[in-house]
Amino acid sequence: MKIQLTILVALIMAISACNTKQSDQITISGKVKFPDNKYKMYISQFRDGERVVTDSFQVAEDGSYQYQMNTSIPGEYNLDCQKWQSVRFWAEDENLSIDFRGQDTARIKIKNPPFVYINGGPKNEVMNHLNFVNYRSYQLIIGLSQTVYKATKDIPEKYGPIAGQLYGVAADDDAARYRYLAKEYADRNSVLAVIGRLKDKTDKELIDETLATLKKANPSYPPLLKYIKDKEEARAAAEKVKIGKVAPHFSYPTPDGAMVSPEDYKGKIVVVDFWASWCGPCRNEIPHLKEVYEKYQSKGVEMLSVSIDKKKADWHKALGEENMEWTQVLAPNAGKQTMKDYQFSGIPFIIILDQDGKIVAKQLRGKEIDQKLDELLSK
Repeated sequence: MKIQLTILVALIMAISACNTKQSDQITISGKVKFPDNKYKMYISQFRDGERVVTDSFQVAEDGSYQYQMNTSIPGEYNLDCQKWQSVRFWAEDENLSIDFRGQDTARIKIKNPPFVYINGGPKNEVMNHLNFVNYRSYQLIIGLSQTVYKATKDIPEKYGPIAGQLYGVAADDDAARYRYLAKEYADRNSVLAVIGRLKDKTDKELIDETLATLKKANPSYPPLLKYIKDKEEARAAAEKVKIGKVAPHFSYPTPDGAMVSPEDYKGKIVVVDFWASWCGPCRNEIPHLKEVYEKYQSKGVEMLSVSIDKKKADWHKALGEENMEWTQVLAPNAGKQTMKDYQFSGIPFIIILDQDGKIVAKQLRGKEIDQKLDELLSK
């Protein structure tokens, strides 16, 4: 009888364990050394290229905080500490303890917060490594900028070219570190945050190998399935904007409401500039674009500027300030679909289309535009 009862209890416990769903919740707690309670703590996530705030909460008067986070949508999130610091973390099944310094207490405040460490588990160990790479990269860029500035203060025209080359070296170093992390942690779900920083152009094989490793361990893992779907869509979109392909269609309004599309320029070479009023480098490029327009318009070259401004008023204001004579259009929804179709994340993004509407050059700046136009016109 005792044996039968023991077996029955064990069976009930086993059934209970099978029927108990893993909790879709984690606890995030910690301390803010110098809290600024005018502001909250914000949790956000990038979804379809846009930062979405998913929740917010207050810090206690003593600087401590504790938050129960729903993780029914696991993945990479960002915790913003009262607008002074932030840290990216992996939300799934690990309780986390994250301490912040908080607001800058110096007399002269500089927005360069210290590194934030996550006390968690294996998935957030990956995030600590990734965050440290990004932190050190930012410090390196600051150091390089200051060094180049001091070295070229008597010849300021040298600053841009030298700084650009050094930033390229720093970017290559970042990429090498991302590759190392992808190989080292290929079996951890949070490696998705790492391979999201890799590029198909140089790392397609590594990305696919990492995805295969994750899929073998957990083939139905939702973030993995979403990443694979998004990656397939991005690769298909990238195929459509390769050199030699006809530029993706769009039709956007001018300030007067007339609709303009790339097809309107068939038979002519056209320089297409994707920009925004808030983009400093875009505005800095405009004087040269004016030179290009003046130099090549009589030779049959047209220009089209496509703004991805969120607010129409900002766009109109910038147009009044810049006084660009060529056609200007505004992409809807801050250009999200345009950026997806043309596969760019940074602006200015300048491309050239030939007389058949095919992409013949992209990611051009400065004199590269003139050189490509001269080449096309000489044929």
